[in-house]
Amino acid sequence: MRNIYEVLRDSLQFKKFVIDDLVCVEYTCPLEDEHLGVFAQHDYIVHVLSGMKKWKTVHGEWEVRAGNTLFMKKGAAVLTQSFDEDFCMLGFFIPDDLIQDSLSEYANSRKELPDIQQNVFTASLLENDEYLSGFFESMLIYFRGEQDPPDSIIRLKLKELLINIIHNCENKNLILYLIELTLNKNLSLTHIMENNYCFNMSLDEFAKLSHRSLSKFKRDFFNHYNATPGKWLLKRRLDHAAGMLLIDSSDIAQVAFESGFEDASHFSRAFKEEFDVSPSKYVGESA
Repeated sequence: MRNIYEVLRDSLQFKKFVIDDLVCVEYTCPLEDEHLGVFAQHDYIVHVLSGMKKWKTVHGEWEVRAGNTLFMKKGAAVLTQSFDEDFCMLGFFIPDDLIQDSLSEYANSRKELPDIQQNVFTASLLENDEYLSGFFESMLIYFRGEQDPPDSIIRLKLKELLINIIHNCENKNLILYLIELTLNKNLSLTHIMENNYCFNMSLDEFAKLSHRSLSKFKRDFFNHYNATPGKWLLKRRLDHAAGMLLIDSSDIAQVAFESGFEDASHFSRAFKEEFDVSPSKYVGESA
């Protein structure tokens, strides 16, 4: 998995503004890979200037083209790129403290949260209204100007963006996610793991995604699940693969990949050890 946040933050290739953990970037280069696994430890907003790309998570797939805007929750995704046209975008990686600072007044007035399954929320397409269009046009002026704007201006613009999103967004799961994030500053391990278990991420990457050190991540994980992360991930991925095989067993290598296994032979061995039958025979044995 590639940490897209750190790649864009550290690259000298792109025009960007970096203010502590906040990163605003104009990305104007094509990817070489048609499919690429990425993750980011911060929520981010993508506004597409040209080209097309798909973001796929465990809970859905979102296709974005020129003029589309996507809010992505921190976590992992598989990107699929079209090579008909170079992909260009504006990207805004927004740390939790900026979200909390921007939305605290609104969140405190909405402490009674609706009964919405926020844990399955991973992304949302935003309606490009007059405000959003004006915001991206104004940011392009900064990106293409000769002098960088003051940090305070960038922070204020991102705060205004977040406030407008939460007041105008029709996706109730996104609103609930932002409210919960503002009110509860400790990230939920359950949400992190359930939304990202089927991506081939290391424990270091899961720890970074949960905003914990590796040792604290392992300790909190065991206290919550009464199991080590490695054993839990293997069992969760195998159960996910078994469910996929019951739907379509025609491509075992693809099932292995989409369940978080990099190597199909390792997947087959682990699957047989868990279910006492090979993946190819699992459907018949389960019938």
